Amino acid sequence: MAIVIGVPRNADPSETRTPIVPDVVKKLKAQGAEFVVERGATDGAYIIPDALGEVRWVDSTAEVIDAADVVWTIGNLSPDAESRLRPGQVLMGLLAPYSSRDHAAELANRGVTAFALELLPRISRAQSMDILSSQGSVSGYQCVLIAAARAPKFFPMLTYAAGSIRPSRVLIIGVGVAGLQAIATAKRLGAIVEAYDVRPETREQVESLGAKFVDTGVSAAGSGGYARELTDEEKALQAEKLAKAVSNADVLITTAAVPGKKAPVIITRAMVEGMKPGAIVVDMAAEGGGNVEGTVAGAEVVIGGATVIGPVNLPARMPVHASEMFSKNLLNFTAPMVVDGNLAIDWNDEVIAGTAFTHAGAIAHPMVAKILGFAAEAPTAPQPTAPEPAAAPEASATESQENQA
Repeated sequence: MAIVIGVPRNADPSETRTPIVPDVVKKLKAQGAEFVVERGATDGAYIIPDALGEVRWVDSTAEVIDAADVVWTIGNLSPDAESRLRPGQVLMGLLAPYSSRDHAAELANRGVTAFALELLPRISRAQSMDILSSQGSVSGYQCVLIAAARAPKFFPMLTYAAGSIRPSRVLIIGVGVAGLQAIATAKRLGAIVEAYDVRPETREQVESLGAKFVDTGVSAAGSGGYARELTDEEKALQAEKLAKAVSNADVLITTAAVPGKKAPVIITRAMVEGMKPGAIVVDMAAEGGGNVEGTVAGAEVVIGGATVIGPVNLPARMPVHASEMFSKNLLNFTAPMVVDGNLAIDWNDEVIAGTAFTHAGAIAHPMVAKILGFAAEAPTAPQPTAPEPAAAPEASATESQENQA
């Protein structure tokens, strides 16, 4: 019997993205998969039902859950929907694995095999499945547009009859996928751009986009392409060097985060108070507590003469392309599991094993288990015996902050 992939409406009414797009349906149906989709699940991304082709449409989330072998989702299901999940059923998408011990325990207790794509190993082979990078790219782009729309100055240099206008100075903190997209977007708008990351190897990437790298003398390169957490001494040195760059900026955009932890506070209130009157700060890490002291998620606050904006769920502001990117990431993760129309999970695949959140009644990911206090539990999902070595892709902790919707 063919595998059935289910797509319910999102439990969050403000979420506009969908994990399913026409091209992905076509490709997985060619592998023998079938789809069941709740009516309205694609409306926010402007995908009309007929565009998906031959899928089964149903009127409720319950019908999707009951019919599906695999459930795709952006954000966690509602408690009522999760209560219908059955042992062995597969759940995959953005699941905010570090956010709640109780939620993780509930999925494990129900015997659900959950794949949280936030946990995807940072290896070259997994780049085409990297949801955090694709959605982070949208977030970085959106941060610059928000800043440009709110800034009281032009971004580019302009010449007019009475003289010329100087370009705005933009400072970007965090040079992962989101930060790089922010740099590129600000440069396209004509701004003078500087960028900073605790990983010195990002200097070349910054300069390749025509921006200047701010060197604070602090290096915090970590494992897997992420930045490690700084020591108190390193934070003090970083703050001292950054304060000058911040004071010169017309726009400040921050994008730094650490997997499974509160976003690091990099910009102090005193730094913001030292900015120019009318300066704009956009804190992409607002949902994780913010990189800027005083950031309020989903709100704007005035600190000194600067306006600090804490946007939430940035990818949902651009649902057409964000959904297309998200769905193709899911396709690349799911397709190897579909063999002759049936579900075949290869636990010796390091990508699959490394992305498992819960499996067979336990927390399957060692780091999640540790952070949520399940350290005594051994991972139930078999781990690959001989993983192939691969270089980590260009990434930073930037993308690991979900925008977890």
